[in-house]
Amino acid sequence: MSSLGSALKNEITRLARKEIKAQVEPLKKANSSYRREIAELKRQVAQLSRQTKAASRPAPAVKDDDAEPAATRFVAKGLRSLRARLGLSAADFGRLAGASGQSVYNWESGKAVPRKSQLAVLAGLRSIGKREAQARLAELDGGAPKRAAKGE
Repeated sequence: MSSLGSALKNEITRLARKEIKAQVEPLKKANSSYRREIAELKRQVAQLSRQTKAASRPAPAVKDDDAEPAATRFVAKGLRSLRARLGLSAADFGRLAGASGQSVYNWESGKAVPRKSQLAVLAGLRSIGKREAQARLAELDGGAPKRAAKGE
């Protein structure tokens, strides 16, 4: 009798597993398709949030007269590289830009952003070279020769 009970138990287990597998397989397929849909929806939400963020930014001001550019971008790293290219200290660069050396330092470190009037001056400084920068500094000093830097 024990072999009949054992055989019956094994058969019931086999049939139960078969039924469970038949019930679970469609759920697994549905689950994977739901995961794909969720991933696609997440991508869409991320794209829409980027578009919303871009749309919420104020549009660059467009002026009627062509004398001034519409908008000037400010990047702290670009200011740092401009100052390095011109070979100027923050104080000297500030004198050229009409600001203090501390302001230049704050702009470069990202602690502050220049005003629109200063952005126009900074944009103008992008087109000058070392010699012209030194000439402008000498002009600001009243034609006096350049001071010797420390260590020279």
